[in-house]
Amino acid sequence: MATLAAMTTLTVVPVPGYGAEDVVVDDDGMVYTGTEDGAVFRVRPDGGRIDRVGHTGGRPLGLELLPDGRLLVCDAHRGLLALDPATGRIEVLTDLVHGRRMVFCNNAAVHSDGTIFFSDTSRRFGIERWEADMVENTASGRLLRRDPDGHVEVLLDGLRFANGVALAADESYVAVAETAGRTVVRRWLAGPRQGQVDHLAADLPGYPDNIARGSDGLLWVAVASPTDAVVERLMTGPKPLRRLAWRAPDAVRPKPRRTARVMALDDTGGVVHDRSLDASGFHMVTGVREHRGTVWVGSLREPAIASFLVGS
Repeated sequence: MATLAAMTTLTVVPVPGYGAEDVVVDDDGMVYTGTEDGAVFRVRPDGGRIDRVGHTGGRPLGLELLPDGRLLVCDAHRGLLALDPATGRIEVLTDLVHGRRMVFCNNAAVHSDGTIFFSDTSRRFGIERWEADMVENTASGRLLRRDPDGHVEVLLDGLRFANGVALAADESYVAVAETAGRTVVRRWLAGPRQGQVDHLAADLPGYPDNIARGSDGLLWVAVASPTDAVVERLMTGPKPLRRLAWRAPDAVRPKPRRTARVMALDDTGGVVHDRSLDASGFHMVTGVREHRGTVWVGSLREPAIASFLVGS
């Protein structure tokens, strides 16, 4: 049964850059995030020390830990990268799919065998025009798989703004958030349903962004914005209207409301936690990571990361 809490207070930790979109936590409790200027930071949980561990030369989004101690970085401009936080050295793992450069590499999950599952949000619009992809409803997003030998293949195509990626605790499926569809799509990797596709969650109360498997075994979902009736109508309207909508002056275009919300799902899609967070000092949660009872969040719109205790 869902634990629907009152407004939860956040502890906000400023970082020296705007748009700390995602977060990942290592075994020592250190939090990593990347900002729109290309920097990747390691943050002590109390904010008492922040180190820049690298610079991608692009726009880092989703972050994961690799078994060899490096950080996996989904860079919207440069593709799938491995960053050594000790030296700052960067290796490009994948920037092409079937010979064509990715437009919007977004989020990833790492399998125990070294396989990397990752999302390419759109084949038409990059991150600077993410709203255009949403409104035009291009359905050109993909879930991709990179094998340990470097081979890349498309697992799912035609996704409506492919976003967060996470694996089942037992690695029996991989899930991808479909932001414009307000769903979490599941592709089975093992067991009797291997190869099948279904929904772990559908008709979510908002637009899901990054998703991540927590240390508690739950799949945590960042809800970037609540469902917007105007956006929903535009996405299903005539194509000329959709194109005009995002080209309209900024003052009249629909915008995400100032909210902050995360959810946690079990492997049946049941809602275990649904937390409304105090958005007065931090809003538009786009990244989420539960680690030993603390939930860390990032935001495309904030020069900070934030946290709260699950039991608070």
